[in-house]
Amino acid sequence: MRDRPWPGRLTVGHMSHFVYILRSLKDNGYYVGMSADLNKHLEYHNKGRVNSTRNRKPFVTIYREKYTTRKEAREREKYLKSYQGAKEKLNIIGSI
Repeated sequence: MRDRPWPGRLTVGHMSHFVYILRSLKDNGYYVGMSADLNKHLEYHNKGRVNSTRNRKPFVTIYREKYTTRKEAREREKYLKSYQGAKEKLNIIGSI
């Protein structure tokens, strides 16, 4: 059992989590992700620190949804990345 938090983890009692959609300025493709810190994650994508988006940078955030728990945000991210959620993702992108 650990008596201190994991390195790099916040010990804040309540924090928001976000599901976001990024658009690549290089190929106009989209990426769906999840994070508690949108600005930091956008920076990671744009610095090439995320393997799946490394060759498609730079990115801009075009959409975000806020959730109270990590679990809710993760479920939404998985849904938008799924075959079933693809139509909804396209509707979101088309409405922007």
